[in-house]
Amino acid sequence: MPMPTTFSLLRVVLLAGATAALAACSESAKLPSEAGFGPMPQLPPPNQTSIPTVKIAPAIGWAVGQRPVPAAGMAVTAFADKLDHPRWVYVLPNGDVLVAESNAPPKPDDGKGIRGWIMKKVMKRAGAGTPSANRITLLRDTNGDGVADQRSVFLKDLNSPFGMALVGNDFYVAATDAVLRFPYQPGQTQITAAPQKVVDLPGGPLNHHWTKSLIASRDGSKLYVTVGSNSNVGEHGMDKEVGRAAIWEVDPKAGTHRIFASGLRNPNGMAWEPATGMLWTAVNERDEIGSDLVPDYITSVRDGGFYGWPYSYYGQHVDTRVKPPAPDLVASAIVPDYAVGAHTASLGLAAAGGNSLPARFSEGMFVGQHGSWNRRPLAGYKVIFVPFSKGHPNGAPFDVLTGFLDEDGNARGRPVGVAIDRRGGLLVADDVGNTVWRVSGAK
Repeated sequence: MPMPTTFSLLRVVLLAGATAALAACSESAKLPSEAGFGPMPQLPPPNQTSIPTVKIAPAIGWAVGQRPVPAAGMAVTAFADKLDHPRWVYVLPNGDVLVAESNAPPKPDDGKGIRGWIMKKVMKRAGAGTPSANRITLLRDTNGDGVADQRSVFLKDLNSPFGMALVGNDFYVAATDAVLRFPYQPGQTQITAAPQKVVDLPGGPLNHHWTKSLIASRDGSKLYVTVGSNSNVGEHGMDKEVGRAAIWEVDPKAGTHRIFASGLRNPNGMAWEPATGMLWTAVNERDEIGSDLVPDYITSVRDGGFYGWPYSYYGQHVDTRVKPPAPDLVASAIVPDYAVGAHTASLGLAAAGGNSLPARFSEGMFVGQHGSWNRRPLAGYKVIFVPFSKGHPNGAPFDVLTGFLDEDGNARGRPVGVAIDRRGGLLVADDVGNTVWRVSGAK
Protein backbone atom coordinates (compact mmCIF):
# COMPACT_ATOMS: atom_id res chain seq x y z
CA MET A 1 0.00 0.00 0.00
CA PRO A 2 1.58 3.30 -1.04
CA MET A 3 2.33 5.94 1.57
CA PRO A 4 -0.17 8.81 1.56
CA THR A 5 1.02 12.04 0.01
CA THR A 6 1.32 15.29 1.96
CA PHE A 7 -1.71 16.54 0.05
CA SER A 8 -3.85 13.54 1.00
CA LEU A 9 -2.78 13.84 4.63
CA LEU A 10 -3.78 17.49 4.56
CA ARG A 11 -7.19 16.53 3.16
CA VAL A 12 -7.66 14.05 6.02
CA VAL A 13 -6.71 16.68 8.59
CA LEU A 14 -9.01 19.26 7.04
CA LEU A 15 -11.88 16.76 6.80
CA ALA A 16 -11.44 15.78 10.42
CA GLY A 17 -11.33 19.43 11.41
CA ALA A 18 -14.47 20.21 9.43
CA THR A 19 -16.31 17.31 11.03
CA ALA A 20 -15.31 18.46 14.50
CA ALA A 21 -16.24 22.02 13.63
CA LEU A 22 -19.71 20.96 12.54
CA ALA A 23 -20.16 19.11 15.81
CA ALA A 24 -19.07 22.18 17.76
CA CYS A 25 -21.35 24.42 15.74
CA SER A 26 -24.33 22.42 16.98
CA GLU A 27 -23.49 23.33 20.58
CA SER A 28 -25.47 26.32 21.81
CA ALA A 29 -26.97 27.75 24.96
CA LYS A 30 -29.95 25.87 26.34
CA LEU A 31 -30.78 28.40 29.04
CA PRO A 32 -32.00 31.96 28.59
CA SER A 33 -29.23 34.52 29.08
CA GLU A 34 -30.74 35.79 32.34
CA ALA A 35 -30.16 32.33 33.89
CA GLY A 36 -26.47 33.20 34.05
CA PHE A 37 -26.98 36.34 36.13
CA GLY A 38 -27.42 37.04 39.80
CA PRO A 39 -26.21 35.62 43.12
CA MET A 40 -27.37 32.07 42.26
CA PRO A 41 -26.92 31.47 38.51
CA GLN A 42 -28.14 28.25 36.96
CA LEU A 43 -25.23 25.86 36.36
CA PRO A 44 -26.21 22.99 34.05
CA PRO A 45 -23.99 19.94 33.54
CA PRO A 46 -20.84 20.66 31.49
CA ASN A 47 -21.16 20.20 27.74
CA GLN A 48 -17.62 19.61 26.54
CA THR A 49 -17.08 19.42 22.77
CA SER A 50 -14.08 18.16 20.83
CA ILE A 51 -13.16 21.72 19.84
CA PRO A 52 -14.32 24.98 21.43
CA THR A 53 -17.52 26.60 20.30
CA VAL A 54 -16.52 29.52 18.11
CA LYS A 55 -19.02 32.27 17.35
CA ILE A 56 -17.31 35.50 16.38
CA ALA A 57 -18.82 38.95 15.93
CA PRO A 58 -16.62 40.31 13.12
CA ALA A 59 -15.23 43.73 13.99
CA ILE A 60 -16.42 46.38 11.53
CA GLY A 61 -16.34 49.64 13.53
CA TRP A 62 -18.84 52.49 13.52
CA ALA A 63 -20.10 54.16 10.37
CA VAL A 64 -20.17 57.94 10.31
CA GLY A 65 -22.99 59.19 12.51
CA GLN A 66 -23.50 55.90 14.34
CA ARG A 67 -23.17 55.56 18.10
CA PRO A 68 -24.22 53.18 20.88
CA VAL A 69 -27.70 53.31 22.34
CA PRO A 70 -28.02 54.64 25.93
CA ALA A 71 -30.72 53.61 28.37
CA ALA A 72 -33.84 55.75 28.72
CA GLY A 73 -33.18 59.13 30.26
CA MET A 74 -29.56 59.28 29.14
CA ALA A 75 -27.49 60.54 26.22
CA VAL A 76 -24.18 59.42 24.71
CA THR A 77 -21.48 61.37 22.90
CA ALA A 78 -18.04 60.53 21.57
CA PHE A 79 -15.69 62.00 24.18
CA ALA A 80 -12.78 61.18 21.85
CA ASP A 81 -12.48 59.17 18.65
CA LYS A 82 -9.76 58.08 16.21
CA LEU A 83 -7.86 56.37 19.01
CA ASP A 84 -5.79 53.20 18.58
CA HIS A 85 -7.41 50.27 20.41
CA PRO A 86 -8.33 52.13 23.62
CA ARG A 87 -8.63 49.57 26.41
CA TRP A 88 -8.66 51.31 29.76
CA VAL A 89 -9.57 54.75 31.14
CA TYR A 90 -8.47 56.60 34.26
CA VAL A 91 -9.61 60.03 35.48
CA LEU A 92 -7.10 62.36 37.14
CA PRO A 93 -8.21 64.68 39.96
CA ASN A 94 -8.16 67.73 37.66
CA GLY A 95 -10.56 66.00 35.25
CA ASP A 96 -8.04 64.96 32.62
CA VAL A 97 -8.80 61.52 31.20
CA LEU A 98 -6.03 59.04 30.52
CA VAL A 99 -6.54 56.28 27.97
CA ALA A 100 -4.34 53.21 27.65
CA GLU A 101 -4.08 52.49 23.91
CA SER A 102 -2.90 48.94 24.11
CA ASN A 103 -3.08 45.45 22.74
CA ALA A 104 -1.50 42.09 23.45
CA PRO A 105 2.30 41.94 23.47
CA PRO A 106 4.20 39.32 21.46
CA LYS A 107 3.70 35.98 23.22
CA PRO A 108 5.04 33.32 20.86
CA ASP A 109 4.50 30.39 23.20
CA ASP A 110 0.76 31.16 23.40
CA GLY A 111 0.35 30.77 19.65
CA LYS A 112 1.84 27.33 19.11
CA GLY A 113 -0.01 24.44 17.52
CA ILE A 114 -3.34 24.29 15.72
CA ARG A 115 -5.25 25.71 18.70
CA GLY A 116 -2.89 28.68 18.91
CA TRP A 117 -3.21 29.32 15.19
CA ILE A 118 -7.00 29.21 15.43
CA MET A 119 -7.00 31.62 18.36
CA LYS A 120 -4.86 34.10 16.44
CA LYS A 121 -7.39 34.05 13.61
CA VAL A 122 -10.28 34.42 16.06
CA MET A 123 -8.70 37.39 17.81
CA LYS A 124 -7.85 39.09 14.53
CA ARG A 125 -11.41 38.78 13.26
CA ALA A 126 -12.71 40.04 16.60
CA GLY A 127 -10.60 43.19 16.30
CA ALA A 128 -7.72 42.24 18.61
CA GLY A 129 -5.04 41.44 16.05
CA THR A 130 -3.38 44.83 15.63
CA PRO A 131 0.04 45.68 17.12
CA SER A 132 -0.07 47.49 20.44
CA ALA A 133 0.28 51.29 20.34
CA ASN A 134 1.99 50.99 23.74
CA ARG A 135 1.04 54.45 24.91
CA ILE A 136 -1.19 56.38 27.28
CA THR A 137 -2.98 59.38 25.81
CA LEU A 138 -4.26 62.35 27.81
CA LEU A 139 -7.65 63.80 26.85
CA ARG A 140 -8.81 67.19 28.15
CA ASP A 141 -12.25 68.81 27.88
CA THR A 142 -11.49 72.50 28.38
CA ASN A 143 -15.02 73.86 27.91
CA GLY A 144 -17.02 71.19 29.72
CA ASP A 145 -19.13 70.16 26.72
CA GLY A 146 -18.44 66.44 27.13
CA VAL A 147 -16.01 66.27 24.20
CA ALA A 148 -12.24 66.30 24.56
CA ASP A 149 -10.77 69.22 22.62
CA GLN A 150 -7.15 68.66 23.59
CA ARG A 151 -5.07 65.49 23.49
CA SER A 152 -1.43 64.65 23.98
CA VAL A 153 0.79 61.61 24.31
CA PHE A 154 1.12 61.28 28.08
CA LEU A 155 3.45 58.27 28.08
CA LYS A 156 4.90 56.23 25.21
CA ASP A 157 7.05 53.18 24.54
CA LEU A 158 5.38 51.13 27.26
CA ASN A 159 4.92 47.35 27.13
CA SER A 160 1.19 46.76 26.65
CA PRO A 161 0.04 49.20 29.37
CA PHE A 162 -3.32 48.70 31.04
CA GLY A 163 -3.99 49.71 34.66
CA MET A 164 -3.24 53.21 36.00
CA ALA A 165 -3.32 54.86 39.42
CA LEU A 166 -2.21 58.18 40.90
CA VAL A 167 -1.05 58.37 44.52
CA GLY A 168 0.09 61.86 45.51
CA ASN A 169 2.65 62.82 42.90
CA ASP A 170 3.40 59.23 41.95
CA PHE A 171 1.76 57.91 38.81
CA TYR A 172 1.70 54.13 38.50
CA VAL A 173 1.23 52.04 35.36
CA ALA A 174 0.65 48.30 35.21
CA ALA A 175 2.36 47.19 32.01
CA THR A 176 2.08 43.54 31.06
CA ASP A 177 5.34 42.60 32.84
CA ALA A 178 5.88 45.22 35.57
CA VAL A 179 4.39 47.96 37.71
CA LEU A 180 6.14 51.24 36.88
CA ARG A 181 6.25 54.56 38.74
CA PHE A 182 6.57 58.01 37.17
CA PRO A 183 6.70 61.50 38.72
CA TYR A 184 3.59 63.59 38.05
CA GLN A 185 2.58 67.20 38.63
CA PRO A 186 -1.07 68.39 38.43
CA GLY A 187 -1.93 69.61 34.95
CA GLN A 188 1.02 67.88 33.33
CA THR A 189 0.20 66.77 29.79
CA GLN A 190 3.28 64.64 29.12
CA ILE A 191 5.73 62.62 31.18
CA THR A 192 9.24 62.27 29.79
CA ALA A 193 10.99 61.03 32.93
CA ALA A 194 12.34 57.50 32.93
CA PRO A 195 10.21 54.97 34.82
CA GLN A 196 11.13 53.35 38.09
CA LYS A 197 10.26 49.67 38.30
CA VAL A 198 8.22 48.92 41.42
CA VAL A 199 7.80 45.17 40.95
CA ASP A 200 8.00 42.61 38.15
CA LEU A 201 4.77 40.96 37.03
CA PRO A 202 4.35 37.54 35.38
CA GLY A 203 4.84 38.00 31.64
CA GLY A 204 7.07 36.11 29.28
CA PRO A 205 6.55 34.28 25.98
CA LEU A 206 3.35 32.49 27.11
CA ASN A 207 1.53 35.32 28.97
CA HIS A 208 -1.92 34.03 27.99
CA HIS A 209 -3.95 36.66 29.85
CA TRP A 210 -1.76 39.73 29.41
CA THR A 211 -3.86 42.56 30.88
CA LYS A 212 -2.81 43.81 34.32
CA SER A 213 -5.25 46.14 36.06
CA LEU A 214 -4.32 48.39 38.97
CA ILE A 215 -5.97 50.20 41.88
CA ALA A 216 -4.57 51.95 44.95
CA SER A 217 -5.75 51.45 48.50
CA ARG A 218 -7.65 54.39 49.93
CA ASP A 219 -4.67 55.57 51.94
CA GLY A 220 -2.29 55.02 49.02
CA SER A 221 0.00 52.70 50.95
CA LYS A 222 -0.75 49.63 48.82
CA LEU A 223 -1.43 48.84 45.19
CA TYR A 224 -3.60 45.95 44.01
CA VAL A 225 -2.79 44.33 40.67
CA THR A 226 -4.75 41.73 38.71
CA VAL A 227 -2.80 38.89 37.08
CA GLY A 228 -4.76 36.51 34.85
CA SER A 229 -4.03 32.83 34.33
CA ASN A 230 -1.64 31.45 31.72
CA SER A 231 -4.22 29.01 30.35
CA ASN A 232 -7.88 28.08 30.26
CA VAL A 233 -7.80 25.44 33.02
CA GLY A 234 -4.14 24.82 33.79
CA GLU A 235 -3.51 22.70 30.69
CA HIS A 236 0.08 23.97 30.37
CA GLY A 237 0.90 22.75 33.87
CA MET A 238 0.52 24.54 37.18
CA ASP A 239 4.22 25.43 37.14
CA LYS A 240 3.25 27.99 34.47
CA GLU A 241 0.67 29.51 36.83
CA VAL A 242 2.94 30.66 39.65
CA GLY A 243 1.70 34.06 40.83
CA ARG A 244 -1.15 34.02 38.32
CA ALA A 245 -4.95 33.80 38.51
CA ALA A 246 -4.62 36.17 41.42
CA ILE A 247 -4.76 39.69 42.77
CA TRP A 248 -1.46 40.91 44.15
CA GLU A 249 -1.04 43.37 46.99
CA VAL A 250 2.04 45.49 46.29
CA ASP A 251 3.95 47.68 48.73
CA PRO A 252 5.23 50.37 46.35
CA LYS A 253 7.79 51.76 48.78
CA ALA A 254 9.38 48.42 49.55
CA GLY A 255 8.90 46.96 46.06
CA THR A 256 7.46 43.77 47.54
CA HIS A 257 4.22 41.89 47.00
CA ARG A 258 2.04 39.12 48.37
CA ILE A 259 -0.89 37.18 46.93
CA PHE A 260 -3.99 38.93 48.25
CA ALA A 261 -6.50 36.49 46.67
CA SER A 262 -6.16 33.54 44.31
CA GLY A 263 -8.17 31.13 42.18
CA LEU A 264 -9.46 34.02 40.03
CA ARG A 265 -9.05 32.87 36.43
CA ASN A 266 -8.79 36.28 34.77
CA PRO A 267 -9.57 39.23 37.04
CA ASN A 268 -9.62 42.65 35.39
CA GLY A 269 -11.47 45.73 36.62
CA MET A 270 -11.37 46.58 40.32
CA ALA A 271 -13.34 49.05 42.44
CA TRP A 272 -13.79 49.96 46.09
CA GLU A 273 -17.34 49.49 47.31
CA PRO A 274 -18.01 52.57 49.49
CA ALA A 275 -20.48 51.16 52.04
CA THR A 276 -18.35 48.18 53.10
CA GLY A 277 -14.88 49.32 52.04
CA MET A 278 -14.42 45.97 50.26
CA LEU A 279 -12.39 45.53 47.10
CA TRP A 280 -14.45 44.20 44.17
CA THR A 281 -13.27 42.75 40.88
CA ALA A 282 -14.69 41.53 37.56
CA VAL A 283 -13.54 38.02 36.59
CA ASN A 284 -13.64 36.08 33.30
CA GLU A 285 -14.33 32.42 33.93
CA ARG A 286 -13.26 29.31 31.97
CA ASP A 287 -14.22 28.13 28.48
CA GLU A 288 -14.91 24.92 26.55
CA ILE A 289 -17.64 23.31 28.66
CA GLY A 290 -20.59 24.80 26.84
CA SER A 291 -22.30 28.06 26.02
CA ASP A 292 -24.07 28.11 29.39
CA LEU A 293 -20.88 27.62 31.43
CA VAL A 294 -19.23 29.22 33.20
CA PRO A 295 -20.80 32.60 34.05
CA ASP A 296 -18.36 35.45 34.45
CA TYR A 297 -18.83 37.33 37.71
CA ILE A 298 -18.18 40.33 39.89
CA THR A 299 -17.28 39.66 43.49
CA SER A 300 -15.96 41.13 46.68
CA VAL A 301 -12.40 39.99 47.28
CA ARG A 302 -11.43 38.55 50.65
CA ASP A 303 -7.88 38.79 51.90
CA GLY A 304 -6.46 35.28 51.55
CA GLY A 305 -9.55 34.04 49.71
CA PHE A 306 -9.44 31.24 47.12
CA TYR A 307 -12.08 31.33 44.35
CA GLY A 308 -11.71 27.90 42.76
CA TRP A 309 -9.69 28.19 39.55
CA PRO A 310 -8.73 25.87 37.99
CA TYR A 311 -10.04 23.04 40.15
CA SER A 312 -13.63 24.21 40.57
CA TYR A 313 -16.05 26.97 39.68
CA TYR A 314 -18.75 28.70 41.68
CA GLY A 315 -17.63 27.12 44.89
CA GLN A 316 -17.41 23.33 44.82
CA HIS A 317 -18.41 22.60 41.18
CA VAL A 318 -15.43 20.45 40.26
CA ASP A 319 -13.85 20.80 36.81
CA THR A 320 -12.94 17.20 35.99
CA ARG A 321 -10.57 18.29 33.20
CA VAL A 322 -7.99 19.42 35.75
CA LYS A 323 -5.48 16.71 36.70
CA PRO A 324 -4.52 16.02 39.39
CA PRO A 325 -7.54 17.25 41.35
CA ALA A 326 -7.21 19.28 44.56
CA PRO A 327 -10.15 18.39 46.84
CA ASP A 328 -8.75 20.30 49.81
CA LEU A 329 -8.60 23.51 47.78
CA VAL A 330 -12.05 22.89 46.29
CA ALA A 331 -13.47 22.58 49.79
CA SER A 332 -12.20 26.08 50.58
CA ALA A 333 -13.39 27.74 47.35
CA ILE A 334 -15.46 30.90 47.87
CA VAL A 335 -18.70 31.31 45.91
CA PRO A 336 -18.59 34.59 43.93
CA ASP A 337 -21.11 37.28 44.84
CA TYR A 338 -22.84 37.93 41.52
CA ALA A 339 -22.82 36.28 38.08
CA VAL A 340 -22.86 38.54 35.01
CA GLY A 341 -23.52 36.02 32.24
CA ALA A 342 -21.64 33.18 30.59
CA HIS A 343 -18.80 34.24 28.29
CA THR A 344 -19.71 37.94 28.41
CA ALA A 345 -16.01 38.82 28.89
CA SER A 346 -16.83 41.30 31.63
CA LEU A 347 -13.71 43.44 31.99
CA GLY A 348 -14.50 46.98 33.12
CA LEU A 349 -15.74 47.76 36.63
CA ALA A 350 -16.60 51.10 38.22
CA ALA A 351 -18.45 51.91 41.42
CA ALA A 352 -21.43 54.23 41.01
CA GLY A 353 -20.25 56.91 43.44
CA GLY A 354 -20.03 60.41 42.00
CA ASN A 355 -22.11 59.82 38.89
CA SER A 356 -24.72 62.32 37.72
CA LEU A 357 -26.93 59.80 35.93
CA PRO A 358 -30.58 59.09 36.86
CA ALA A 359 -31.34 58.00 40.42
CA ARG A 360 -31.51 54.28 39.58
CA PHE A 361 -27.73 54.38 39.13
CA SER A 362 -27.00 55.84 42.56
CA GLU A 363 -25.62 52.66 44.19
CA GLY A 364 -24.01 49.71 42.44
CA MET A 365 -21.41 48.79 39.84
CA PHE A 366 -21.05 49.54 36.15
CA VAL A 367 -19.65 46.58 34.18
CA GLY A 368 -18.08 46.80 30.73
CA GLN A 369 -18.83 43.55 28.86
CA HIS A 370 -16.38 43.09 25.99
CA GLY A 371 -18.44 40.31 24.44
CA SER A 372 -18.19 36.59 23.73
CA TRP A 373 -16.31 34.78 21.00
CA ASN A 374 -17.17 31.21 22.10
CA ARG A 375 -20.89 31.21 22.87
CA ARG A 376 -24.00 30.65 20.80
CA PRO A 377 -25.78 33.03 20.73
CA LEU A 378 -23.48 35.98 21.29
CA ALA A 379 -23.46 37.53 24.76
CA GLY A 380 -22.14 40.73 26.29
CA TYR A 381 -21.20 43.58 23.92
CA LYS A 382 -22.72 46.17 26.23
CA VAL A 383 -22.36 48.03 29.50
CA ILE A 384 -24.63 46.94 32.33
CA PHE A 385 -25.34 48.19 35.84
CA VAL A 386 -25.70 45.93 38.88
CA PRO A 387 -27.76 47.68 41.58
CA PHE A 388 -26.55 47.45 45.20
CA SER A 389 -28.15 48.06 48.56
CA LYS A 390 -26.09 48.49 51.74
CA GLY A 391 -22.96 47.39 49.97
CA HIS A 392 -24.30 44.22 48.30
CA PRO A 393 -25.93 43.39 44.94
CA ASN A 394 -29.67 43.81 45.10
CA GLY A 395 -31.77 42.86 42.08
CA ALA A 396 -31.44 42.17 38.39
CA PRO A 397 -28.95 44.14 36.28
CA PHE A 398 -30.08 46.55 33.62
CA ASP A 399 -28.55 47.81 30.41
CA VAL A 400 -26.71 51.12 30.32
CA LEU A 401 -25.23 51.16 26.82
CA THR A 402 -26.11 48.79 23.96
CA GLY A 403 -26.07 48.79 20.15
CA PHE A 404 -22.50 47.55 19.82
CA LEU A 405 -23.76 44.68 17.63
CA ASP A 406 -25.56 45.34 14.36
CA GLU A 407 -28.51 43.33 13.02
CA ASP A 408 -26.16 40.88 11.28
CA GLY A 409 -24.11 40.12 14.37
CA ASN A 410 -21.13 42.31 13.46
CA ALA A 411 -19.34 44.25 16.18
CA ARG A 412 -19.42 47.98 15.65
CA GLY A 413 -17.58 48.27 18.93
CA ARG A 414 -16.59 46.36 22.06
CA PRO A 415 -16.71 48.08 25.46
CA VAL A 416 -13.85 47.52 27.87
CA GLY A 417 -12.82 49.94 30.66
CA VAL A 418 -15.39 52.15 32.41
CA ALA A 419 -14.91 55.12 34.75
CA ILE A 420 -16.83 58.04 36.24
CA ASP A 421 -15.44 61.41 35.13
CA ARG A 422 -15.17 64.51 37.29
CA ARG A 423 -18.54 65.86 36.10
CA GLY A 424 -20.33 62.57 36.82
CA GLY A 425 -20.53 61.13 33.32
CA LEU A 426 -19.72 57.49 32.56
CA LEU A 427 -16.73 56.98 30.27
CA VAL A 428 -16.53 53.78 28.21
CA ALA A 429 -13.44 52.68 26.28
CA ASP A 430 -14.41 50.98 23.00
CA ASP A 431 -11.42 49.17 21.53
CA VAL A 432 -13.04 48.14 18.24
CA GLY A 433 -14.74 51.50 17.66
CA ASN A 434 -11.52 53.30 18.67
CA THR A 435 -13.60 55.69 20.72
CA VAL A 436 -14.14 56.72 24.31
CA TRP A 437 -17.87 57.24 24.77
CA ARG A 438 -19.41 59.47 27.45
CA VAL A 439 -22.84 58.65 28.90
CA SER A 440 -24.66 61.45 30.67
CA GLY A 441 -28.15 62.32 31.87
CA ALA A 442 -30.38 63.48 29.01
CA LYS A 443 -30.67 67.25 28.77
